[in-house]
Amino acid sequence: MHNELLTIGPITIYGYGLMIAIGVIAALLVGEYRANKRGLNGDLIYGMTFSAVIFGFVAARILFIITEWRDFLQNPKDLIAGNGFVVYGGIIGGILTVYIYCRLKKVNFIDYFDLMVPSVALAQGFGRIGCFLAGCCYGRETDSIFGIVFHNSAYAPNNVRLIPTQLMMSAGDFVIAAILLWYSKKERTKGKTGTLYLILYSIGRFIIEFFRNDDRGAVGVLSTSQFIGIFMFVIALYLFFFYFPKRKQEA
Repeated sequence: MHNELLTIGPITIYGYGLMIAIGVIAALLVGEYRANKRGLNGDLIYGMTFSAVIFGFVAARILFIITEWRDFLQNPKDLIAGNGFVVYGGIIGGILTVYIYCRLKKVNFIDYFDLMVPSVALAQGFGRIGCFLAGCCYGRETDSIFGIVFHNSAYAPNNVRLIPTQLMMSAGDFVIAAILLWYSKKERTKGKTGTLYLILYSIGRFIIEFFRNDDRGAVGVLSTSQFIGIFMFVIALYLFFFYFPKRKQEA
């Protein structure tokens, strides 16, 4: 696992950044293709995606600072300039960004929310491969033959066999993307594909948190992501089984 994949003169290509870029490009291509196929405006996907990525990263960083507020009070400059993101912040920030973008462009938010969530899961799958290359989001120590060992990681413990939580999350995200692509072909109730993503991601993330061992904040016995995920799961369940079906009946 090497984060520094290639160095050309003063330019170094990092695995984490490369995987993020591949994920964004894949999300764009899949999103545009599906938009054109569904009779939606494919050109809007570009502005929508880049806006969601930018403000999603900002929101993910802000939520990380909130979860580490004690360290922030002691070393505010280091925390702002350093690394660290909370994915749920990116999801919430991205959804809000897309909502505002759709309002400004005068298009239906739910249509594009349903459209883009498979692309979001796909991008996350590539992003977690980047986490694996960088060594962040690492798992607990294990004696399993499926464990992985980092040797030059700036984040994960080196020379120790660890649960490959990054690859587990990546595989889970790709599975979620496949499920959503299949489900979106069957389901015609607006909003259910988008909320199914929130349900599946919340479940998967809640489970995987038990196997992680990196410092990511806690609320009581739960990690920050587990705590947030419970609320997201409950809200998404209500939207999926009650709110959106009721809206369809009324319409």
